[in-house]
Amino acid sequence: MSSLPHFRKMVIIGVGLIGGSLALSCREKGIVSEVIGVGRGEQNLRDAVDLGAIDSYSFKAEDAVKGADLVILATPVRSLIELAREIAPHLTPGAIVTDVGSVKGPLTQIEDILPEGTFFVAGHPIAGKEKSGVKAAFAQLFQDARCILTPSRKTNPDAVNTIQKMWEAAGAKVLRMTPEAHDHIFAAVSHLPHVIAYALVNTLIELEKESDGIISYSAGGFRDFTRIAASHPEMWRDICLMNKTNILEMLERYERSIARMKSLIQSDDADGLYNEFERARQVREKL
Repeated sequence: MSSLPHFRKMVIIGVGLIGGSLALSCREKGIVSEVIGVGRGEQNLRDAVDLGAIDSYSFKAEDAVKGADLVILATPVRSLIELAREIAPHLTPGAIVTDVGSVKGPLTQIEDILPEGTFFVAGHPIAGKEKSGVKAAFAQLFQDARCILTPSRKTNPDAVNTIQKMWEAAGAKVLRMTPEAHDHIFAAVSHLPHVIAYALVNTLIELEKESDGIISYSAGGFRDFTRIAASHPEMWRDICLMNKTNILEMLERYERSIARMKSLIQSDDADGLYNEFERARQVREKL
């Protein structure tokens, strides 16, 4: 895709790591004139102004979106449908609304919520860190990262192309897939690992009650494996509830894998354990 888009007024609802980084990137590339932030915490919004991510801020999304030609929904995913209802009557004709959520299927209904002449494009940048808040934001967050767009049959093609160009300007490699395919894939490669990491840390918390100080013995491997358990709990609560069916399927698959490992250990099956570890090692080395 060739020419870069330009947005007169971008509104970011939820100025955290993702929203703040996108604003900084769009500013750096010169594709936005004004950025308005919307959020609940005034200190975070003030930090966003100081960082140069936004020009000003509001606590009311319905006021901020008036006259905007681009609205980024960057709050926890379970809030997005209600948020779309809240801003819908106040959108300017031609405005594009997009999101950065990790679950896509349920959000297709936003296309029916927005008024005629405005457009919704569902998106998911595959970038981030375990840290949250705008202070963690930086313009290069999306460089060489993937961004998934999940247009439905109703989605306006020109709006999709505009959002794709925006993410490409931010340095992302854009892919398109159906919302259903997205939610199934990311239940496996993202949502399942996060649930496991949280469960593993909580297992050690329970052990800590029996063996005081056990967590202090954790080495680099444990810290690397559980790093993602430092992610924001509100975000992951919402992802689990919004992508429930797919995540439960992946947890059941994982339980079968754990049961197989348990059986091999119980039966002193050295060859079986070696084969399980070697198979996993070979796949991990290819990543």
